[in-house]
Amino acid sequence: MTETALQLKVHSIESFGTHDGPGIRLVVFLQGCNLKCLYCQNADTIKNEGGQLMSLDEIVRRAVNMKPYFGQKGGVTISGGEPLLQSKMLIPLVKRLKAERIHTNIDTNATISTPYAKELISELADLVMFDIKHTTEPGFEELTGRNELKTAIELISLREKSQKPYWLRYVLVPGYTNKPEHLQWLISEFSANQYLERLEILPYHKLGQYKWEALGEKYQLEDTPENTREEIEIVRQTLDPHFREVVAK
Repeated sequence: MTETALQLKVHSIESFGTHDGPGIRLVVFLQGCNLKCLYCQNADTIKNEGGQLMSLDEIVRRAVNMKPYFGQKGGVTISGGEPLLQSKMLIPLVKRLKAERIHTNIDTNATISTPYAKELISELADLVMFDIKHTTEPGFEELTGRNELKTAIELISLREKSQKPYWLRYVLVPGYTNKPEHLQWLISEFSANQYLERLEILPYHKLGQYKWEALGEKYQLEDTPENTREEIEIVRQTLDPHFREVVAK
């Protein structure tokens, strides 16, 4: 297959995204995920079925057209679903974007440990955003359906050793991930990392509940309350002294 024939299975594309990395970004959401997070706000991206095949040429064309809006910080974010499920095809895409001097960012759950995924994480992506699902193995499996905490730690360590920048993102789910011992684990595990630029605290919300219902599935966290602003601020203040930058979304 020639490079011009390479395709990715894309769920959707967002232009002028401002929540998926630095600056203004073209955000490419890929179809398919290996986890099934109870709080997933994009449940329609989980199954491998669906989405549309889009050529790398088309994605690069859209990115190049948006270059005037990217400025010094913006660029392209590859998200999902779980983008590293398609990591083999992502390698030529990222290389082509870099050739166009477009900043590349991968938003991943850090549970895909193939050689292609590792190449993207350790060598190719300008930035990687790792979504930390939970701080214990039982909790990780309860929230996502799989126990992949060890894999996530290993891939974050791989990025750290590559001496390239990365962010961590952590969803604050009441009763699941918001206890003091969870925050202390984040501090003890990552606060000494030199190339960790930013820790984002993402509030739990139910904006994606309707997507679960539209798929004919029950939303498991229906009775879980959303965070108050006071709770989020307490968590931010707890973590802030230990990291370069802590942002509560």
